[in-house]
Amino acid sequence: MNRNENLERIKTENFDVCVIGAGASGAGVALDAELRGLKVALIDKGDFSCETSSKSTKLIHGGVRYLEQAFKNLDFGQLKQVKHGLAERKYLLSNGSHLSRPLGIITPVFSFIEGLYYTIGLKMYGWFASKDQLPAARWLSKKEMILGSPDITQKAHSAVMYYDGQLDDARFALALSQTAHQQGAATANYLELIDFKKDSSNKIEAATLKNTLNGETFEVKSKIFVNCTGPFADRLRIKANPTEEARIKPSKGVHIVIPKKYFSGDKALLIPKTDDGRLVFVIPFQSEIMIGTTDTKYENLNEEPLLNNSEIDYLLETAERYLKAIPAKNEIKSGFGGIRPLISAKKKNPNDTKTLLRDHEVEIDEESGLVSLLGGKWTTYRLMAQDTCDAFCKILNVNNVCKTKDFKLIGSQSLIQIKRPENFPLECFEHLISSYGDQTPTILSLIEQRPELISKIHVDYPFIKAEVIYTCQFEMAQKLRDFFARRTRWEILDWNACLESIETVANLMAQELSWSEERKTIEGNTYEKILVNFKTVASN
Repeated sequence: MNRNENLERIKTENFDVCVIGAGASGAGVALDAELRGLKVALIDKGDFSCETSSKSTKLIHGGVRYLEQAFKNLDFGQLKQVKHGLAERKYLLSNGSHLSRPLGIITPVFSFIEGLYYTIGLKMYGWFASKDQLPAARWLSKKEMILGSPDITQKAHSAVMYYDGQLDDARFALALSQTAHQQGAATANYLELIDFKKDSSNKIEAATLKNTLNGETFEVKSKIFVNCTGPFADRLRIKANPTEEARIKPSKGVHIVIPKKYFSGDKALLIPKTDDGRLVFVIPFQSEIMIGTTDTKYENLNEEPLLNNSEIDYLLETAERYLKAIPAKNEIKSGFGGIRPLISAKKKNPNDTKTLLRDHEVEIDEESGLVSLLGGKWTTYRLMAQDTCDAFCKILNVNNVCKTKDFKLIGSQSLIQIKRPENFPLECFEHLISSYGDQTPTILSLIEQRPELISKIHVDYPFIKAEVIYTCQFEMAQKLRDFFARRTRWEILDWNACLESIETVANLMAQELSWSEERKTIEGNTYEKILVNFKTVASN
């Protein structure tokens, strides 16, 4: 994805569809629309998946909590969500197979009755997903539980294990954008929509965009504009039609990241009982362990949601009952916060975000013509995109059907076995395969041309210098944080290691992107301030 070439296309071509927001839903819409034969532009005011889509719990799931609530409250809306999620789970596991995998999840129980309750519930959960052939839920004896996850507290009576999926959310969303681009979409990051331009009937016909990297402004022309900006959707809805009412109730969720030694093995842990009735997961992700999430009302959308000290206390205290040991606060390696785009609903308590549905809605503003995709969650991104494309295809009188159910994403398109080069470190090679899939040979060819790029960036992690060059040339990385936070997931693994690696990565990106010394210094200082701020807020 060459950004300059794509910018020229966006400036000069007329499109059928302009998708605003390149997270999971926006990139999913762009790919679906391209596969239906439409001409698509995909833009984002920041980097690809820089907001909600890169800050999830990284689970592919139907929602165990929704199933329980559906039966307790006789709420068939919740049951529909579970069925949607489980029906879509198999597509995420197969279409981006290098970035996703089945994940065993263990739920410790403290009595026979509790074990029976969760076994029945999780058996039903699996029954709804019988077509994707993941192992069925089963009740584990205490010995089996300890054998599989030795760091679970031995105070537990036994455990129930079921299966869901796990994904690398930021790289999966990037793969969607890359695949849409491969199919013909013009796409670019760091393009902010400033305003809409309307025709004589007050319908949107163009938009003014700003290239936030150099300040340039220009227009993009399209028949349809699709708002896929998640928690920020109301801003565009009201910009398009000032009489619209806000629909999104943002909710903040945070995770902490702790050393692997506190929860070894390849299974995850579900904590079904917390003080406020939410679920918390303890999940292996790459080399570390994530614990999350929380669910609190969030109003200041102008600021990035950060992990704070009280949230660390809550998550550690919640995990303490279920683990043999928990880390001291100074052992927390990193953390992150994200915003859920919950849809406003008529509830007894509109401020209670736990009761708001995360199912999605496609809204078409009759006044301006803006199409908005509201709500939803990662697991159902493909269905959300399909419903959205179905809606605007009716407007465009296009009858082409959705083709995304079995369409492989970049990285999962070739099944050719990739051979590890001689003297190439195994951990680095396995990291490349799991992050880049069938694109790994391109990185290996960079190393053949420049052998020094085989070097690790940091001794404790498998990331190598060649990845910096590759992500600049092929994945449109434009800033240091693009590389640390989303092209690799380093930022959510270890803040200190990122701080120690800024200079190395900045030098490589500066050379590749022709940064001046001033720009390189600004980039390094800016990212250092971001990481230091994360650590400061988390400790206060």
